[in-house]
Amino acid sequence: MTRRIAFFDVDQTLLAEKSMISFWRFWSASLARSGRRVPAPRTSGADRETLNRAYFTLFAGVRRRRLEEAAAEWYAHYRRGPDAYLTATVAALEEHRASGDEVALVTGCGDILVRPVAGHLGVLHVLATEQLTDGSGVLTGEVRRPMIAAAKAEAVVELARRLDVPLRECRAYGDHSSDLAMLSLVGHPVVVGDDPVLAERGAEPGWRFLSATTGPQPTEAATTTATTEAATATATATATATATGAQHMASGTALRHVDTADRRQHVGTVTGLVHAT
Repeated sequence: MTRRIAFFDVDQTLLAEKSMISFWRFWSASLARSGRRVPAPRTSGADRETLNRAYFTLFAGVRRRRLEEAAAEWYAHYRRGPDAYLTATVAALEEHRASGDEVALVTGCGDILVRPVAGHLGVLHVLATEQLTDGSGVLTGEVRRPMIAAAKAEAVVELARRLDVPLRECRAYGDHSSDLAMLSLVGHPVVVGDDPVLAERGAEPGWRFLSATTGPQPTEAATTTATTEAATATATATATATATGAQHMASGTALRHVDTADRRQHVGTVTGLVHAT
């Protein structure tokens, strides 16, 4: 059987909210309770890559381990929300896993923030914005490269090459025009929601659409088990070497793997979408 990879954007593709903003509310509330002044992240007035870099400067001076713990705490709370997920997309992810496909998250979110999500959803490959640390494990506020637009496409190409999987056999799921480069690479692109740019491109043969309806995560993993998996994933995730550079891709974005317990529960009725050729 031909190997396949299913690539998923995260924010408003799998998670209903923008995770970086949701996490910032959680993080800043903690800072405010301790009496610290809380700056507001920039959300406009610049391009997406500039805003992405500016967001991560807010964590300069924070120990990486502390942010990992906070990310796990945030996600353990977030995932219990009644409208936390886009249910059709999560169902598609579960079906890909049940079919034995490789699954990857491709996101401009920070690698620290997205690991608990990957751990809970049983995703092995995480391609995210890597936050840099100094020699003592303290975040510098810098990133290698925001995993946005062209960087997503480069990461998709690199992972497919490393796993020796033809891109024509792969699927990709995205909700925003910035996902267009990634979606255009694969043989089976899937548009989530109604972004006008993607809707226009999606009128072409071979493109499919999924609803952006929100709801709870459609699986029955025990809360304690899922939280433990997320914490384990955070503690054991490791960067893997890629095509160029000692440990990083030519784009400068780290490719990370997360080891998790196997969760192969079948959910949803998206078999036709996942298996269509």
